[in-house]
Amino acid sequence: MNFRLESDSIGSKQVPMEAYYGVQTLRCAENFKITGLGMLKEFIKSLAEIKKAAAITNNEVGLLDKKIEEAIIVACDEIIEGKLQDQFIVDPIQGGAGTSMNMNSNEVIANRAIEILGGQKGDYSIVHPNDHINYGQSTNDVIPTAGKMTALKLIPKAIAELSKLYDAFNEKSKEFDDVIKMGRTQMQDAIPIRLGQEFKAYSSVIRRDILRLEKAKEELKVVNMGGTAIGTGMNADIQYFNKIVPNISKISNIELKQAIDLIDATQNLDGFVIVSSVIKACAVNLSKIANDLRLMSSGPRTGFGEINLPSKQNGSSMMPGKVNPVIPEVISQVAFNIIGNDITITMAAEAGQLELNAFEPVIFYNLFQSIETLTNGVNTFVVNCVSGITANRERCKELVENSVGIITAICPHIGYKKAAEIAKIALNSKQSVRELILKDGILSENELNDILDIELMTKPGILAKELMVV
Repeated sequence: MNFRLESDSIGSKQVPMEAYYGVQTLRCAENFKITGLGMLKEFIKSLAEIKKAAAITNNEVGLLDKKIEEAIIVACDEIIEGKLQDQFIVDPIQGGAGTSMNMNSNEVIANRAIEILGGQKGDYSIVHPNDHINYGQSTNDVIPTAGKMTALKLIPKAIAELSKLYDAFNEKSKEFDDVIKMGRTQMQDAIPIRLGQEFKAYSSVIRRDILRLEKAKEELKVVNMGGTAIGTGMNADIQYFNKIVPNISKISNIELKQAIDLIDATQNLDGFVIVSSVIKACAVNLSKIANDLRLMSSGPRTGFGEINLPSKQNGSSMMPGKVNPVIPEVISQVAFNIIGNDITITMAAEAGQLELNAFEPVIFYNLFQSIETLTNGVNTFVVNCVSGITANRERCKELVENSVGIITAICPHIGYKKAAEIAKIALNSKQSVRELILKDGILSENELNDILDIELMTKPGILAKELMVV
């Protein structure tokens, strides 16, 4: 392999001749072998969009030669299209508040622009990573802006999958609307509910999660570009300062707003904490639903057995015929991971000191992972689980009829004390509530049938006055 010699403030170092990255990127790659992963492609694209906007803005205000601007634009467009991805070699978790990420993009863009202008990679007298690509910028405004842009690109995908889940639960709520089953509180028999009502409640909470995510996007649209190192805007031309955010918005098709207080926006990362908490809340809701589906499908013969989940794979290497609820299980694991990520994001945001928070890399690593795993988890939840759920209608009916819980529907008609006596006898004798009431002539069969009507038991209604106990 042939090498070229590059130098920085640390000293000189050999860089592979064909590499578009340079000496600073190479040092970073050697220093931070943490996850073994690369930067997210959407994040690389966001960096290129920022650098393209900066070049255009610097040319507009007379601070960058037109030929250099054009070469930078071509290089950035290539990266935006997905080229040169293998040249972004720094680990997503790194020291230096993201300087490694920023310099990786500066060097790759500079060397590609040098090539476009007919020079040799590494000849920074033609296009310089700092003096041209990074002109008017700092890692401290580029990286948080790129992080917010990336999250804004990922969240709509999550919302799209959640919308499909919302629709799937709604469809199931209609399909199961006539299925009466036993409701449970604290894992004990409570009062009847329609299976469709349970699934409608699932759609309602997912809808709430979607609305929260839509609102959370507004937190990410406020950026500190133009603030440079600590928010004071040092080394940023006033015209550049006023134009950079509108130009980034135009290039990225993302509606961004420059923060009113750039020092605050550079110091504080509470916006990421809010977005992470919204994602966490969604994950908690999904895991709760997954828990419910596992319980309702438990058995199939010795558990609740009220619903059937689609069989997706063998459940045991030892027990023939066993099928496990693998999709709800993976949803809970996604949720556990997101909750852990949220703790990391919270602590990293808290750890900022004075004018800067140096821990943005780990925030982005965890936030992007949370959004992506949420998106992928919801996709498999819809496709491989929810859409294929079926109800065991007879089993649901059997559990209701044999439950003491229906006494609650009868309570307003015979009084709490009498109802409690019947419930106690039913539990001890294994007789049904219906049998005991009819046997003792407490209510007629017609009266009892009216009271235990599916509609009356699962929604508010007007009790027949002649049956009410005053």
